[in-house]
Amino acid sequence: MKLKVGLLGGGSWGTTVASLTAKNCPTKIWARDLATVDEINQHHRNEKYLPGAKLTPSLKASHSIKDTVRDADVIVMAIPAQHFRQVLKDARPFIRPWVPIISLSKGLEVGTMMRMTEVIEAEMEGHPAGVLTGPNLAKEIVVGQAAASVIAMVDDTIAKRLQRIFKTGLFRVYTNEDVIGCELGGALKNIIAIAAGMGDGSGAGENTRAAIITRGLAELTRLGVAMGGQPATFAGLTGMGDLVATCSSEKSRNRTVGYQLGLGRDITDIIAEMAEVAEGVKTAKVVMKLAEKYQLNMPIATSVYKVLYEGSTARDAFRGLLRMNIGSEAGPG
Repeated sequence: MKLKVGLLGGGSWGTTVASLTAKNCPTKIWARDLATVDEINQHHRNEKYLPGAKLTPSLKASHSIKDTVRDADVIVMAIPAQHFRQVLKDARPFIRPWVPIISLSKGLEVGTMMRMTEVIEAEMEGHPAGVLTGPNLAKEIVVGQAAASVIAMVDDTIAKRLQRIFKTGLFRVYTNEDVIGCELGGALKNIIAIAAGMGDGSGAGENTRAAIITRGLAELTRLGVAMGGQPATFAGLTGMGDLVATCSSEKSRNRTVGYQLGLGRDITDIIAEMAEVAEGVKTAKVVMKLAEKYQLNMPIATSVYKVLYEGSTARDAFRGLLRMNIGSEAGPG
């Protein structure tokens, strides 16, 4: 019997994943916007977030959370981190016991500093929690370009069964038991992507971007390992892979934020113009608290935070980084 998927969130990545799973099993997606629901059902498109892309015809959409999740064998959460818990609470009365819940979100909850699988475990006791993450740019995947992702769960048996739901011909899905490492890689790389975008917007070269990516990887790996992730995870798809894609692509929301900051624009104006959430903006707050908690030096993340919240400019950030003492490449800084 084919498993039924209920997916919450009608943005670009949620719609893309729903279109992928609809190729393998019955899938229903919930969106807040009635126009988006009608467009998916009638025209198999979501022009607001995925202009020009044709979705899998069997994909169904609903404006009702209850209707989306009540018969689902798997719940997929494509909700931004700061709204994730509330939407999960709204869905909780209608989700059947023991149904796995998979997060697509790449952020950390402000206030609690929790990963999304931790939020799932706190709100939905007894439900297996996991994350689907990796170097996945929605606008490329939805039109059929090749990509790879990782489904991370503590229970590898469940992960292997769910692996078959998400993978398609050109979308390869690997399994990984390091949930902490996979989830943190996806969340922390967004801050480094803002830094890379700031460099590009300021007119820095490709050498600068390469330095930001590699030193940024060292930074996020230090924090990720301190929080319980495995070092090897950060060298894989959910660490280095996701970091390279997000720091390099013009399709990346977080890099776009950084690019606009590099041009000298104000963060409030940048966010106001965006149709979707750039998770790194809020995650930067959490990372500063985590760096303090684990007594780690994170100069790139600190510089991004200062630009976002303390009035520094992108040029100030780069001048500050260049003035830092230089030690061993294996060390901090």
